[in-house]
Amino acid sequence: MIAQFLSQLTEVIKHLGWIELIDVAVMSFVLYQVLRLLRGTQGTQILVGLIALAVIGVLASTFNLLLLSWLFRNAGIFIVIAVIVMFQPELRRALDQLGRLGHIRPLSGYNPQLYSQAVSESVRALERLSARRTGALIAFEREVGLEDYAATGVRINGEVSAEFLQSIFYPNSPLHDGAAIVRGNQVVAAGCLLPLPEEGIVRERLGTRHRAALGLSLASDALVLVVSEETGAISVIEEGKITRNLDGDSLRRRVSLKVPVPSSRANGWFGFLNGRSNGSGAAGLKTKKAVTSKKEEG
Repeated sequence: MIAQFLSQLTEVIKHLGWIELIDVAVMSFVLYQVLRLLRGTQGTQILVGLIALAVIGVLASTFNLLLLSWLFRNAGIFIVIAVIVMFQPELRRALDQLGRLGHIRPLSGYNPQLYSQAVSESVRALERLSARRTGALIAFEREVGLEDYAATGVRINGEVSAEFLQSIFYPNSPLHDGAAIVRGNQVVAAGCLLPLPEEGIVRERLGTRHRAALGLSLASDALVLVVSEETGAISVIEEGKITRNLDGDSLRRRVSLKVPVPSSRANGWFGFLNGRSNGSGAAGLKTKKAVTSKKEEG
């Protein structure tokens, strides 16, 4: 049996060409990425169950088990639909990561100077909120749009300032429990609901704000800043990773590395989408001139 298998394997290797090798390499890469997406999620257990079903189907066909073979043949289409439904979060995450490969920025081609100013104002607000142990949650939109989450809150479209953010997260204010979403140099909406991560992904005990920030960082490339209401500690969450207990200076250094670099592609085919609310185009130039003139006067 083993000798027969080895001889068949030798024949297959002899007929391998460049096309077959490329085919195997691409399939290996795809399977590796699929396993990476499933790691640490409930999809792992579902995948094991699907493999067990496949083994049962092969055994039923091999040993000519008529009833099981008939069941697997007729239930195939339903199994495919069930797989799509069960793996919907993983498929969405995979398509999202695939869409980021082009680095086309339909929503985030805003002025980097204004974005940097918004970050500085946010850091100032977080320092003051941290000193008073007032909880806060601020999400900065980047390449992946956050419009779906902004729609769950109250639309504001106001320019970012430390005082404005403090008023949003003031205790007992109507919007202090949700998240503020920042696009460019504007607070798009406040009081927004963010997605919570799936059970099994979070290995540590987190509060609701930190869980929501972690869930958004897993569903998008947003940069999320959090102030703990219990301890006043400031955290930065990005791509599912939490950096805790930052003071003002370390927070500035950490966040300044995330300020986008000007990209000519942002003004390409999709540039017309950017002039709406992110400080680009004629409005962005006017604001930039205003900021420059203020600096000169100072």
